[in-house]
Amino acid sequence: MPATRAPRVPAEERLFSLVLALLSTESGLTKAEILANVQGYRQRYSPGGDNASLERQFERDKDDVRELGIPLETIETPGAAGNNQTLRYRIPKGEYDLPLDVRFTPDESALLSLAAMAWREGALSTDSRRALLKVRSAGADDGDAAPGRTTAGMTAYAPRLRARDAAFEPLRSALDRAAAVRFDYITPGEHEPRRREVAPLALVQHAGRWMLAAHEFSTGGTKNYLLSRIVGPVSTFEAGQHPAPAGAAERALAELDRVWAERSARIRVVPGSDAERRLQRRRGTEVDADGVLVLHHVDPQILAEELAAFGPEVRVLEPASLRERVVARLRALVADHTDRTGGARG
Repeated sequence: MPATRAPRVPAEERLFSLVLALLSTESGLTKAEILANVQGYRQRYSPGGDNASLERQFERDKDDVRELGIPLETIETPGAAGNNQTLRYRIPKGEYDLPLDVRFTPDESALLSLAAMAWREGALSTDSRRALLKVRSAGADDGDAAPGRTTAGMTAYAPRLRARDAAFEPLRSALDRAAAVRFDYITPGEHEPRRREVAPLALVQHAGRWMLAAHEFSTGGTKNYLLSRIVGPVSTFEAGQHPAPAGAAERALAELDRVWAERSARIRVVPGSDAERRLQRRRGTEVDADGVLVLHHVDPQILAEELAAFGPEVRVLEPASLRERVVARLRALVADHTDRTGGARG
């Protein structure tokens, strides 16, 4: 009989299951334990076999988890320093719980629990919820979890994972049907969308954001489109005429990684600030001898939006083009909150 193909597990479900597992353990889990037990990995895991592609997926997922601001840390096994196979991964206690001074009434707690359960039930399968129990039985101790961690901790976590963009499902359907698509897209730095007609090649998640790699008919080139910048409906045409080539997703991710490695910015942050804490956790962040953060990125506009949100806690040193984007965004924010006479809006 032919081998049964493992069911596809959506990326955000896999990330959610990974975080649930790492929240449940104090001592941490090895890569092998994660791959063999966590939903989204275990379906493709081959005990004693070649799991190289699955390990690369886990490395990308670690980066995505950290991009979301989740404090994932590694612990070396005594006597095995530098051995990646014996490293243990965990989310430290206390760093992802609700603050100690936050308290809810019984009614508020009930409503929050219902909301969290509704979110999880709508996004996760029964198999995902069982995955956490299986990971615990593989080495995580139930006694590790502090009282209320599974409710308060999970409720705090749930809003952090983004739901799929509205364009995701129609684009995935178009890929399955080998169809071309058209949609309106807002290019970075512009305010009005423009119509695009493309042949989808792959849907990939990079640095916590969904992107579409596609062949653009008007230019004949391959481009990446951020799903969050697609506005309005996605329509399909020429079904069956545009099959995506094998390995398109891997090539798209490799290209994104190449761009990410080539683009960097030097950022000064206020010591001890929220900006320092969050930006230092970004994938690949370096700190030079002067305490300046060196951040890698793919899209300067996205980075500018992120940095502007920190206000006076950050100052862009280089490149000048990024600094100008941040300043322009801050000025636009001030203008939005000020009337023509210079007075603040009520």
